[in-house]
Amino acid sequence: MSARATFATMRRVLSQLRHDPRTLAMLLVVPCLLIGLLAWVFDGTDTFDRIGAPLLGVFPFVVMFLVTSVATLRERTSGTLERLLTMPIGKLDFLLGYALAFGALAVAQAALASGLALSVLGLDVAGPSWLLLVVALLDGLLGMALGLLVSAFAQTEFQAVQFLPAIVLPQFLLCGLLVPRDAMADVLHAISDVLPLSYAVDAMRHVTTTDALDAAVAGDIAVVTSAIVLALGLGAATLRRQSS
Repeated sequence: MSARATFATMRRVLSQLRHDPRTLAMLLVVPCLLIGLLAWVFDGTDTFDRIGAPLLGVFPFVVMFLVTSVATLRERTSGTLERLLTMPIGKLDFLLGYALAFGALAVAQAALASGLALSVLGLDVAGPSWLLLVVALLDGLLGMALGLLVSAFAQTEFQAVQFLPAIVLPQFLLCGLLVPRDAMADVLHAISDVLPLSYAVDAMRHVTTTDALDAAVAGDIAVVTSAIVLALGLGAATLRRQSS
């Protein structure tokens, strides 16, 4: 692993994204628009206060998963990854460079969406605003890490998009946002216990009801962070130079 190669990859990715306004809008504007639409739909009720914070984590998770999986696959199908790996750069350098680049965008994404929800849309949370920002950031990084991982198993951009219903939707259905996890059938509850988005949503729920960083929130954050690290490690192990 080379720090120089990692940061060089990060700068290259950020430079490419700077010239891609549609992707930037997808990453930075779309989550804000979705949060705003949600607040508008539930205007005059307390529903937005109950589900706004969890969805503040789900929306960045989905967007980062989609953009990262497609962008990484494009590097391989275009031959860029194969050319890069003939140079003194390893797979882990490549993935960490991508992770840092999209991580920087995840920071901006989380700050924009959280700031909009708290200051403009009036989202009411009991916990500190910085903790809401941290959890939203981790949710975005989780989507990024899983996107990097699944890109290794796709051969075309269309196949990368197909992973969205296969990987993301089951987590969305079982994360406890629609039905409390304790009220699910035992089998579904057991499955939800191994899905990282469940802990991301739990963390967001705790932030809305707890005024400090307690053990429950810390535990959820630890699980999400571990899932991010594991996904990046598996992504480095499974990344192929080019599509077959």
